[in-house]
Amino acid sequence: MRIVAYHRVSTAAQGRSGLGLEAQQAAIEAFAASRGARVIASYTEVESGKRDDRPQLAAALHRAKVTGATLVIAKLDRLSRNVAFLASLHDSGVQFVAADMPEANELTVHIMAAVAQAERKATAKRTREALQAAKARGVRLGNPNGAAALKRAGKGNVASLEAIGARADAFAEDLALVLKDIMAAGVTSLDGIARELTAREIKTPRGGRWHPSSVQNLMRRLSF
Repeated sequence: MRIVAYHRVSTAAQGRSGLGLEAQQAAIEAFAASRGARVIASYTEVESGKRDDRPQLAAALHRAKVTGATLVIAKLDRLSRNVAFLASLHDSGVQFVAADMPEANELTVHIMAAVAQAERKATAKRTREALQAAKARGVRLGNPNGAAALKRAGKGNVASLEAIGARADAFAEDLALVLKDIMAAGVTSLDGIARELTAREIKTPRGGRWHPSSVQNLMRRLSF
């Protein structure tokens, strides 16, 4: 058995530090050893799992297809939770295996992906609806100073921090298309994006003006 290994990390920092990458490499190497397989090529992507346009994955798929090798990933979520993407992977004709679930067949993979995608959409929808209902009641959401203030006050319990994170994620998702539109127009610097968001009268999560640091936080949440 010949293997084409594919690893993915979500941020450039993880790519440079090896955080998460070494664990994926170890998992694939262990899988190869258990099957007496040989790794003939290895590809690493630094990209968000929400995006399907991944050049390193495309290269890995092409290598597997032309050599008849099996594409192996450490975990199923290293590919994507997007059903349409997994369908296109299936249509490519390339055999792939997740080292953490080698017994999974194609139907299992599609069912898991569909469930994960539905859960992600449902969570985002519930968060937005809860925020909208709270705003309608006149509730001022969250601590004005965020999680850091909760920790300093000794009130940073897990539930509170998770609620703050969920609101921040939902807010970021709502601005994803706006951010893409700004960047597509050629505005790519943090300062330039901050000015453009302010010019479009879009407030920060705390209702203030945008600054390079707040833009950076937004992009980090969206894995841009």
